Amino acid sequence: MNNISTANNWNSTLYEDKHAFVWQYGEDLLKLLNPKPGESILDIGCGTGQLTGKIAQAGAEVMGVDYATTMIEKARQNYPHIRFDVADARNFQVEKPLDAVFSNAVLHWVKEADSAIASIHQALKPGGRFVAEFGGKGNVQAIATALESALKTFNISAQALNPWYFPSIGEYATRLEQQGFDVIYSTLFARPTPLADEQAGIANWIQMFASSFLAGLSSEQQIQVIRVVEEYLKPTLYQQGTWIADYRRIRIVAMKL
Repeated sequence: MNNISTANNWNSTLYEDKHAFVWQYGEDLLKLLNPKPGESILDIGCGTGQLTGKIAQAGAEVMGVDYATTMIEKARQNYPHIRFDVADARNFQVEKPLDAVFSNAVLHWVKEADSAIASIHQALKPGGRFVAEFGGKGNVQAIATALESALKTFNISAQALNPWYFPSIGEYATRLEQQGFDVIYSTLFARPTPLADEQAGIANWIQMFASSFLAGLSSEQQIQVIRVVEEYLKPTLYQQGTWIADYRRIRIVAMKL
């Protein structure tokens, strides 16, 4: 179980090798962002930099930030011509106001949503736009329920270990409006996501994205929990030799008033 990641030390190799869907699905979000030449844009939670690179290709002046130093190191290797920095979505600051802030598959990791929204708001010019996609209400509910059930056998409460924030459209749009945003587009949709590596798919996913649930367990116990989760989910999420993650995504476009 060496691949278990911590919040600030993600396994960038496991991410790039087995979880490319994170940025591949995000390419669609770039159409909503519609970056223009000369615009100043910040990519929050840029990971290993693939979408930041695509924003740069559009001619925008883009910078990528991520909380994980491992991701930033890899992004700098991947795209040496782009500026990447380690920063926290809850309290980052920019040198001058930006035209847009972009974020893909990140904000469900930030339980202090109001702090992140405040940081994004202060980073934008008046009329600047915030374009984001992340896990919405009901995201990976089957996987979370399976983990909860498996951890009960060790008398561990999964709720206390849950690292995610999956809001409804109503909840998140309200938070944005309360801090001076005009929400002009929002949607919540199911996106069943096939995982790489066929039989190992759900185990890899847990190691990459749900490691906090396993934090207090020995290697043997971690393997045991993953086996229980696999058995629990097999009837619903294992289809024709491939694991499917039960994703539900929220997309938001908001303008700074």
